Parts: sequence; structure tokens; C-alpha cells
Amino acid sequence: MEIQVVDASGKKKGTHKLSDALTDVRVLAPVLHRAVVAEQANKRQGTQSAKTRGEVRGGGRKPYRQKKTGRARQGSIRAPHYAHGGVTHAPKPRSYEQKVNRKERRLAILGALKSRFEAGDVIVVDSISFDAPKTKQAVQFLDGIGAVARRVLVVVPEVEDAVVRSFRNLRNDPTRRVEVRTAPASVSRGDERVRTQAFSARDVLLAHKIVITQDALKRIEEVWSR
Repeated sequence: MEIQVVDASGKKKGTHKLSDALTDVRVLAPVLHRAVVAEQANKRQGTQSAKTRGEVRGGGRKPYRQKKTGRARQGSIRAPHYAHGGVTHAPKPRSYEQKVNRKERRLAILGALKSRFEAGDVIVVDSISFDAPKTKQAVQFLDGIGAVARRVLVVVPEVEDAVVRSFRNLRNDPTRRVEVRTAPASVSRGDERVRTQAFSARDVLLAHKIVITQDALKRIEEVWSR
């Protein structure tokens, strides 16, 4: 599969042939689902807590006698159906962490990218560079390449201050929310190579348009083809 490469004004600069790592991968919905759910679960703090009827202060005495009152029998004013009573099955602090195997995570990311390439939602640009951090330049750049959507994911090979700060004001824009991510890298740790993941399958699936520089795409293919 060959993808068109454009410049900052949207003019065609050439083509890029996708590697077999992207074109041959199978798009499996269950794998994508597990990867997205695990990422969202791992972001949870898990610090929520409420008191049960045994932990709420008071309520040790029976509020009134068992019989001869005409009322329903009660054993404590801290029962769950009372105001200021304890919570039934109260939540307690716990870990929501879900582990995803490295091969499964790789399959999810590549599958998500392949589906977006096939849908025509990915725009490959030769490079992204700004002279100074200017939101106006970022908007003009996105308009020039046709990345007009409510959610835009921009993937760059390295963190550049001018680029990140130019897109930063668009991060919470309700009409065009832009997120900047870096491509994964393969770094040395001792005697082995370790992949660092900068964007996830969830980022790819949530975006309506994806803008990737050619260098970032080459790095994605290089790192995830192993």
C-alpha cells in the first residue's frame, strides 16, 4: 500500500510505501477492545472509599423496642436505608490495573493504524516545523493539509518545543481538539533493546484525523516490525 506524502501546504511531495508490519497485520476487534479498556483502567486512581454500616460512627443502640410500637423493626440508625447510614457494598481502595502482553499491545497499535490508513483518515506530511510557538501557524498548517476534524492526532518523531506549544492551545478547543504524540523509540537498556511507547491504540481510534510526519512513520515501522 502506497500513501501520498504532502508538504505543509497540502501539495504532493511523493509517496511512501507502508511496510509489511502494517499491511500484513490482522485487525482484531477483541484485541483493540482489550487494549483500550486496559489503558483506561490503568488511569484510574482507585482511591474511592465509603463507610459500611459497621464503620459509621454511632448506631450501636437499638433505636426503639422490637414490638408494640406499630412500626417496622429496626436494629440501628446507621443501617443503609437510614439517612446518614452506611453504604451497602461500600467501595474500597483497590487497583484497577490490567496487564496487556507486549505482542498483544503491538498487534492493537498496528491494527488500529492499518484500519485508519485503509479508511483514508491518515495524512502523511514530509515534516512539521514552526519558527516560533504560534497557534495561528498550527491552525493554518492543519487547514492547509486538510486535517479539519473535531479530534486530530499529530505524531512527530521527537518533541519540539515550538511544535508542541503551537498545538497546545488547541488541546481543549471544542471545535478542533489536537493532541501531539511522539513516535515510539527503541532504546538500549543493558544488553537488550526496549521499546518506549508514546501513543496508544486508543489515541489512534479516538482521532478523526491523524497527521504523521514521514520520519515518525518510518520509526513506527522500524520499531514495531521487530
